[in-house]
Amino acid sequence: MLSLHRLPGVPTAKPPLFPSTSTFTHPPRRPTFLFPQSKTLPKPPKFHKSPTALLQWNRKPQLSGETPRVVVVTSGKGGVGKTTTTANIGLSLARLDFSVVAIDADVGLRNLDLLLGLENRVNYTALEVLNGDCRLDQALVRDKRWSNFELLCISKPRSKLPLGFGGKALIWLVDALKSRTEGCPDFILIDCPAGIDAGFITAITPANEAILITTPDITALRDADRVTGLLECDGIRDIKMIVNRVRTDMIKGEDMMSVLDVQEMLGLPLLGAIPEDSEVIRSTNRGYPLVLNKPPTLAGLAFEQAAWRLVEQDTMQAVMVEEEPKRGFFSFFGWSIANLLSCVGGSGRGARRKLTKAEARD
Repeated sequence: MLSLHRLPGVPTAKPPLFPSTSTFTHPPRRPTFLFPQSKTLPKPPKFHKSPTALLQWNRKPQLSGETPRVVVVTSGKGGVGKTTTTANIGLSLARLDFSVVAIDADVGLRNLDLLLGLENRVNYTALEVLNGDCRLDQALVRDKRWSNFELLCISKPRSKLPLGFGGKALIWLVDALKSRTEGCPDFILIDCPAGIDAGFITAITPANEAILITTPDITALRDADRVTGLLECDGIRDIKMIVNRVRTDMIKGEDMMSVLDVQEMLGLPLLGAIPEDSEVIRSTNRGYPLVLNKPPTLAGLAFEQAAWRLVEQDTMQAVMVEEEPKRGFFSFFGWSIANLLSCVGGSGRGARRKLTKAEARD
């Protein structure tokens, strides 16, 4: 039992209610020169409009629409970047914690497995699944870097498409992916072959969304406009556009059409603009997509932003790039060719009106 003794010269005090042998220390007081007692701390400013319109990397994007979202990546013209876009957007979606299945619908000329570095792991294809030689989960190749990304190839290289394989067979594969015991994927990306033949019709049959890949040149724009009409005839109304291989230096020099010009010509909502990047060839040869590079490149960041907009069914707005004034010999004196022609009464592109007789006398 704890006993208390009064020391001589100390006034009598009441014993504590809960005696203990441990000593209690009070928290240190705030210094008065830093926090004066007479003034209160200022309150943080209130934002009248929350910044939700921009891309917020500190949160996960909210998935819009019904799952799975079957998206076909097409262009019509070859070599514009359909397979590169499918690989980078697919892995960007997987990094955002969405389950993705990428289908390489190019028969005989598949390349998606090369860009992903999975060419040595493809043992079965969708044709073996349809023939009953293997199960669907055996034909799906799971990426080791991101386990929620899987690849399904239609056929092996140098193989021909059988007559019985068509849009209905691809619809059956998509329905089988929806009813898997592991769960329905969030996105099914279909890499469409070039052209508008039977392979194109087969690839767009199960899709309800489309990403149109084009480059800012007249040949790709003509094919993209033709493909847009075919997609709308097939019932696909949700079509977004990605402008690939954009060079701002050529746009400023009036040697290439701008993204705004491409959008005005095709009349499609813009999902992203991918700048020209030499790292694309290096990543393709290594089987390592751009979005996995550290530090990230400009093209890789553009692909990630396009994947973010795809999740939330958002679009971006193109801006006009100002043209650089062309300099000549007379620019050293502060004169341009247009001003010179206007003074001498010439007729050029920027020439002004000729001098009248009264102005000439003055």
